[in-house]
Amino acid sequence: MNRSSQPAFGTLLFFSIAFGLALYFAFAAIQGNFGLFRRAEIVAEAQDLRLQLVQVQSDVARMENLTARLSDDYLDLDLLDEQTRKVLGMIRTDEIVIR
Repeated sequence: MNRSSQPAFGTLLFFSIAFGLALYFAFAAIQGNFGLFRRAEIVAEAQDLRLQLVQVQSDVARMENLTARLSDDYLDLDLLDEQTRKVLGMIRTDEIVIR
């Protein structure tokens, strides 16, 4: 039997280990903590957080407007009347309550 016609065991072992490592790194590049799927999740989460930020900023602007309208420097009497009646649960004599 000619020894050169059969692949050496060391060569087969080397290529098996190299193939295994290549599979491992390919799997890690796709599904690992820093892989492509995780990147897509992070991008989607960032987009959701940007939308939440815009909503919170608009809420803060609305609350700042209401606070400024009830400040000592500028008093919006209609807003004050509305808030007072809402808190106290009172109505004017010319209003009709529908429940």
